[in-house]
Amino acid sequence: MKEKVLATACGDIHYWVNAIAEKTRPQLVFLPGLTADHRLFDKQVEHFEGQYPVFVWDAPGHASSWPFLFDFRLMDKAGWLDEILEREGFDCPVIVGQSMGGYVGQAYAQLFPEKLRGFVSVDSAPLQRQYVTAAEIWLLKRIEPVYRYYPWKSLLKTGTRGVATSEYGRRLMHDMMMVYDGDQARYAKISGHGFRMLAEAMEADLPYEIRCPALLICGKKDHAGSCIRYNKAWHKNTGIPIAWIRDAGHNSNTDAPETVNRLIEELVVTI
Repeated sequence: MKEKVLATACGDIHYWVNAIAEKTRPQLVFLPGLTADHRLFDKQVEHFEGQYPVFVWDAPGHASSWPFLFDFRLMDKAGWLDEILEREGFDCPVIVGQSMGGYVGQAYAQLFPEKLRGFVSVDSAPLQRQYVTAAEIWLLKRIEPVYRYYPWKSLLKTGTRGVATSEYGRRLMHDMMMVYDGDQARYAKISGHGFRMLAEAMEADLPYEIRCPALLICGKKDHAGSCIRYNKAWHKNTGIPIAWIRDAGHNSNTDAPETVNRLIEELVVTI
C-alpha cells in the first residue's frame, strides 16, 4: 500500500492505495467511520490487497488528514472521494463503508449512481430522512459540546468498549482515539461536525438510492445509537440482503474479520 495525498481547498487528504489499481476490476474502497482512521480496515486490506485493487483513507480532518477546515458537507466528501478514484483508475469501485463511511458511500451513490458498482454497509444506517425522527436530527446537531466536556478518560473507555467486543477491536479503537489524546477539542470538533453534516444530509431528503449489488452487515451486539433498528427497517424497506454478525459490536469488521471478509468476497465475485 502506497500513501498518497489529495490537496483540497480545505486541506490535504491522505490515502493509501495498492499498485495494481489500474489493472484489475473491480476495486475495493474502504471508508472508516467517524473518528476512526485507515487502520480500522487493516484486516480487510491484509486479506484483499493481493486479490483486488484496494483503497483506504484517513477521512478529512482525521488522523493524517490534518489540519483541515471543517467547511465541507457530506457531498463534498463524496466528491473528493470520486476525484481520488478517478486519479487512481478505480473505474469499478465497490464501496465498503463502516458507520460514517457507509453514509459517505450513500452520498457517492446519489452523486455518481452510474459509477458505483457495489456497496457494503458495515454497521452503518440509511441516509434517507424517513428513517430518523426530528428529535434524533436535533440531537445530531448538538453533539460537539458533549464530546468537548465529557471527561477524556471516561470518553476513551466508552469509545473503545462501546464499539467493539473483541480484544483486538477494542485495542485498535483505543489506539485510533489516542491520536487525539491531549487535544480533546479536535476530537469533539471532528465528532460534532460529522454528526451535523449527517443531519444536514438527512434533512436534504434525497433518494440516496442504491442501484448496484449491495449488502448490509450489522453486529448483533451493535449498541451504537439505534443501528440495529435502522438496519432492520433498511432491509425490510429495500430488500437489500442483511447479514447479522454474531457477538460483534459496531466495528464488526474488527470483531469478526474473517466473517466480514468472506461476505465482502461473496458480493464482489458477483460483480
